[in-house]
Amino acid sequence: MTPIELLKFMLPDFLVDHFEVVSSTNTEEILHLYFEEHAKPPSEFNGLQLISKGFQDEITIQDFPLRGKFVYLHIKRRRWTNKDTSEIVKRDWNLVAKGTRMTQEFAAFLKEINR
Repeated sequence: MTPIELLKFMLPDFLVDHFEVVSSTNTEEILHLYFEEHAKPPSEFNGLQLISKGFQDEITIQDFPLRGKFVYLHIKRRRWTNKDTSEIVKRDWNLVAKGTRMTQEFAAFLKEINR
């Protein structure tokens, strides 16, 4: 079993597929996992010339406990600039939710956090 397959048992598929674990902190009671969205542009914008322009504000979500520890997921989503129009674009999390273990409610939460 690969590390990626193992992570999919513990975390939602969308995190493993679209984000990279960049760091973690672990105490006796709490596990913090820090994620950054991959620099690959969203597929819904295929055909556009997009440039990664950093990250949106980090969000923190409490996940299911693991081995008796509270788990907090710290997620940084990317934003891209359309090179032709200078418009800022972001991944549509409702599209990502289809076919993954991410709930529509969680997708709506991710989408609404930066409005």
